[in-house]
Amino acid sequence: MAAPLMPKATALWLLENTTLTFAQIADYCELHILEVQALADDELGQGLQPFDPIVAGQLSQESLDKSQDDPNTPLVLLAPHAQSSRAKKSRYTPLSRRKERPDAIAWLIKFHKNLSDTQIISLVGTTKATIQAVRDGTHRNADNIKPHNPVVLGLCTQEALDLAVSQANKRDEAPSK
Repeated sequence: MAAPLMPKATALWLLENTTLTFAQIADYCELHILEVQALADDELGQGLQPFDPIVAGQLSQESLDKSQDDPNTPLVLLAPHAQSSRAKKSRYTPLSRRKERPDAIAWLIKFHKNLSDTQIISLVGTTKATIQAVRDGTHRNADNIKPHNPVVLGLCTQEALDLAVSQANKRDEAPSK
């Protein structure tokens, strides 16, 4: 089972705001029961701010009520950390690979003309301005750009490229209304 976000702060909130047993709190927060007892005795966590798992969406009020009524009923974590619901962060590309992006863009433009700028951005991790500069030949390094496969350069996976190409082909084949 996954632990809630900030387990000690969550345990502190549960201690202050519920009648749950130390064992229930320890199981839910994946802490040792002695850690929960130390939190309750103010021996641990000085300066720690309580973290409400209900507001954070990690615990339902119904589950909390059931567990308070029956000490044998464990608390149920609703969802893993909120990180899974956050928007996808852009990938970090090492400095040594950044100079290869225009080559990858040139290859994608040359061999897959039907890819949209958005698809190229997601594959290579670039900007629309860079794509346009490579297309127009106005890129600052335009004389040295040689088309290279982005998969070979390590900028995307073959699966991601195949998926983008198939989506572009489907989009082009769809009848326009």
